[in-house]
Amino acid sequence: MSSSTQSIPENSADAADAELEGSPAGVHSTLTVGAPVDQVWQHLISARGTEALLGPGVTLGNKGESWHSTDGPHGVVRSYHPMEQVRVSWHRDEDGPLSIVDLQLKPDGDGTRVDLYHEGEGIAEDGAGDKSRWDAALGRFAEALG
Repeated sequence: MSSSTQSIPENSADAADAELEGSPAGVHSTLTVGAPVDQVWQHLISARGTEALLGPGVTLGNKGESWHSTDGPHGVVRSYHPMEQVRVSWHRDEDGPLSIVDLQLKPDGDGTRVDLYHEGEGIAEDGAGDKSRWDAALGRFAEALG
């Protein structure tokens, strides 16, 4: 698994997320798993896959539906494109600032590249802490894919 720090690519930003412009640079974590996109997508939208990424108790619905982890993070599904992308607003707790988590799937040889971008104020309020959190989440996601 490799990762880097960068902002969400401009071509994936929705007009509804314009309030994040000028926010702190985001975190980018990525890994490639040895499974096809359709299998990774089914895992992503399953309770086990979603919980590995966003926290215990999380299930994702369609665009506009809210989600909530029993650990506190919560938000709303902002974009839902089967086999390609899920984008959610993310607040670390009830008073937490708005941020966006954008998860993108892309075929990569016989596997799938999973890119996770977190833009805005994050979990640990520092890039290194946020990057560590998302690297660990992607690791749990890949392990749960099994």
